[in-house]
Amino acid sequence: MTTEERIALLATQAAGLVHEDMRVGLGSGSTAEAVVRALGERVARGLKFTGVATSARSARLAESYGIDLVGLDDVERLDLGIDGADEIDPGLNLVKGRGGALLWEKLVAKACDRFVVVAASEKLVAQLGTRMPLPVEMVPFGWSHTTRRIETLGCEASLRIGSDGITPFRTDESNFVVDCITGPIVDPASLDLALKSVTGVVDHGIFVDIANQAMTVDPEGDVTVHEPIGGPAT
Repeated sequence: MTTEERIALLATQAAGLVHEDMRVGLGSGSTAEAVVRALGERVARGLKFTGVATSARSARLAESYGIDLVGLDDVERLDLGIDGADEIDPGLNLVKGRGGALLWEKLVAKACDRFVVVAASEKLVAQLGTRMPLPVEMVPFGWSHTTRRIETLGCEASLRIGSDGITPFRTDESNFVVDCITGPIVDPASLDLALKSVTGVVDHGIFVDIANQAMTVDPEGDVTVHEPIGGPAT
């Protein structure tokens, strides 16, 4: 089974979590976009729900499928959020942000009554920080100083460059992103707080105690539902 087939199968199952008149957070990245496409097919068959997109790219995709969108400030709460992840640990703590949408993704996730992460099974890790660098979003002004402050926490940080290979990557909020090699993160909650305390940092890709459930698909196409070890996130 190809990766595309696996993700499409997972996306179809995840899209089945959405019911009539729900308010739903729509994630960013390849797996989340597959869910948006699966939801678009359900909309074409008559499903009605309201979405809040986590990136300009996801918004454009949802609109192309006729999904009704509102802004995050237009809703008090969201019934459900579905998004991807780059790493998932046994407690369902996450690293997100390879696509650069981490700030909007976290804002939307924290507004959800239920947040479900969807991913290929390869994204499951024993500890965060072992599969990919940790993205940290920061204001452009004084970014090199902010980066040096981040590195005092034990991270090796490098500025993310845009698709032109020259200028810095910019998020939807026009911020910069540095990618930090951390090694295995022993205490995600502590690093979460330490990074947030650095002046110049807007947010980062560690999502602690936010996901209520994960759905992963293995190379054979079998979908597994994971609950966080230690109980569901609240």
